[in-house]
Amino acid sequence: MATRILPLELIDKAIGSKIWILMRGSKEVVGTLRGFDDYVNLVLDDAVEYTPDPNDNSKFIKKELETEILLNGNQIAILVPGGNGPPEDSLAAGGAS
Repeated sequence: MATRILPLELIDKAIGSKIWILMRGSKEVVGTLRGFDDYVNLVLDDAVEYTPDPNDNSKFIKKELETEILLNGNQIAILVPGGNGPPEDSLAAGGAS
């Protein structure tokens, strides 16, 4: 029988490693998870944000965030522990400026 794991346990195991976060809407963030709380508010280091280009929806803007950031758990749609972000051939990675 497979061992059950609770969602917060999975996030706890990801502390100190890279995590790929898909936000509500169309933003994506990749960074090193430093901590979280019961509301899944996340603290990240070395974060990179991918947002759609307002002038061209087929391209994304890549923005390196130079400080520790706090993400509101209410805005998080999907967490990918160990994820390195969009694949290199995706619009987010290839269309980054």
